[in-house]
Amino acid sequence: MSQTTTTAADANTRTARKDIAMLKPAKEFSAKAHIKSLAHYRKLYAESVANPDGFWGRQAETELVWDKPFKKVLQFKAPHAKWFLGGKLNVSANCLDKWLDTPHANKAAILWEGEPAAPGKPGEERTITYRQLHRDVCMFANVLKRHGIKKGDRVLIYLPMVPEAAVAMLACTRIGAVHSVVFGGFSAQSVADRVYDSQARMIITADGGFRRGSVVQLKKSVDEALAIKGADGTPLAKTIEKVIVLRRTQTDIHIQEGRDVWWHRELEYVSADCPATPMDSEAPLFILYTSGSTGKPKGILHTTAGYLLGAKLTSRYVFDLRDEDVYWCTADIGWVTGHSYVVYGPLANGATSLMYEGAPNWPEPDRFWKIIAKYRVTILYTAPTAIRAFMKWGDQWPKKHDLSSLRLLGSVGEPINPEAWMWYHEVIGGKRCPIVDTWWQTETGAIMITPLPGATPTKPGTATLPFFGIVPEIVDDAGKTLPNNSSGKLVIRKPWPSMLRGVWGDPKRFVETYWSEVKGSYFTGDGCHVDKDGYFWIIGRIDDVLNVAGHRIGTAEVESALASNPNVAEAAVVGRPDELKGQALVAFVTLKSGIKAHPELREELRQHVGKEIGPVAKPDDIRFADALPKTRSGKIMRRLLKQIASGVEIKGDTTTLEDLSVLAKLATAED
Repeated sequence: MSQTTTTAADANTRTARKDIAMLKPAKEFSAKAHIKSLAHYRKLYAESVANPDGFWGRQAETELVWDKPFKKVLQFKAPHAKWFLGGKLNVSANCLDKWLDTPHANKAAILWEGEPAAPGKPGEERTITYRQLHRDVCMFANVLKRHGIKKGDRVLIYLPMVPEAAVAMLACTRIGAVHSVVFGGFSAQSVADRVYDSQARMIITADGGFRRGSVVQLKKSVDEALAIKGADGTPLAKTIEKVIVLRRTQTDIHIQEGRDVWWHRELEYVSADCPATPMDSEAPLFILYTSGSTGKPKGILHTTAGYLLGAKLTSRYVFDLRDEDVYWCTADIGWVTGHSYVVYGPLANGATSLMYEGAPNWPEPDRFWKIIAKYRVTILYTAPTAIRAFMKWGDQWPKKHDLSSLRLLGSVGEPINPEAWMWYHEVIGGKRCPIVDTWWQTETGAIMITPLPGATPTKPGTATLPFFGIVPEIVDDAGKTLPNNSSGKLVIRKPWPSMLRGVWGDPKRFVETYWSEVKGSYFTGDGCHVDKDGYFWIIGRIDDVLNVAGHRIGTAEVESALASNPNVAEAAVVGRPDELKGQALVAFVTLKSGIKAHPELREELRQHVGKEIGPVAKPDDIRFADALPKTRSGKIMRRLLKQIASGVEIKGDTTTLEDLSVLAKLATAED
């Protein structure tokens, strides 16, 4: 597999880290926090590692509502784990029913702010209490059952950021159906591929969604997806029997008789009585597709009890959730952050979760700050990409609004550079708010390395220390553990409750991708530096999956999309550092004989990738080349392309290159 490389930039960054001072938690924050000191954290962490069965067993018994108690905490033989064996419970009941006979019943579960239809016009707003959300979920669960959806069936959800997205997810969990949420920015091809892989029976979508004043045509994409055929001539999405359509934008859409039904009309046929189905602790909960180093996305499988426990505990302790908080995670539900920290984690804790449909700079760059001031948001959890964009737009936008309600800030999706961390702390947090810089993955289900805000001294740019029960280490290419003040590959040595249980339909890929690099350990695919204090500094991906604005994009997937254009003979995609997005996509493209390169073709290829995968995967830069640097065996040397794309001096061994002149031409070519 991939090798860990250390660049001059990494070395410079580590040198700079020595000059970064620790920021201790404020005493007034620690006094009220769930975890009040570093000593308190270390005591609990030591127990969680030394006696994981006792620690996790106690947490599961006290934090989750069980229909049938579990008999055994963990059964593990790498790479396969089973948690809380013999137990039965329901995720929807743990998020909703639990609160019905408490004062939380009339508390806001979801505050929703819709995108403004035009500048100067307010967006829609809704407040949904726990009691109301329970009723909505029960009714929609009965709609699913009315159309034959049963325990174990897969349901694909392709919706904008509206409360109904959470309703659909929770309704699936209520009856034991397995949901697979597809980000609303993904293309028809992406929808078709995910239906084909999961063999979903139903799609839940909307006529459209609003984004930057325009309508995103979701139902149209679904129609296109259902028409896409595979190599054998049959539709990829042939397993789809029903499409439920939410009316959101009032857009004219095609309704196919017998297949497509309106969400609001279906509610007329059902009651609000739907008992939650007890599910085995290891029953599949959801499949979430994430890019891989091959062209085919991986369907990451999470199961019921362990995932819910991980999402609930991390939500409480990492964000120090309190009853009075208004908590806002800005992620879309199409990503795992939206699953764990918009829906399941907050609701399992009885918190108020804010959802926003639109973009952070529509209609103006102060949209987020207006929302925070309006709802008196206390906790903000967003991505470094957004933070860097806010910095670029200027301090004047947040300074127009009262952000004094904020008491905690969070960062997610990629490593945050110290400059952005400090800006976030000073301008948004007013130098009073702790920042939790969290590291985790779709595969881990929940936050793995993070400060605890009342306990952990922080340093700008580091995720600091592991959460309870998590045992991360850095290793060399031989799998040997490295000491502090070293850089290497990040692995997780022990199982944890919210860990992935497999790659849907592909057990071989599960083992090869995550468990073959270091025997007996989960390989994260990330490079990492551990400093003298044992703090973890995530360097970034060391395989061919890039982190672009917090979204994982497989280079092979983009290359495959480019190669499907009739003008393209071959393509290689690499990442380069980007101040705003973390990483930018650079494509080196060789055209077919007789095709001439021109600016219009460059834009055509960008749009083509957007259609095939989604706008987030459009290359930032496309460079046309007569040939690509290859070894004698025909392997493209992406290491050299990365250096060219980044504009740095070409270093390293080039003796295996078949044609050195190719490299010289690429290095001197103009963009």
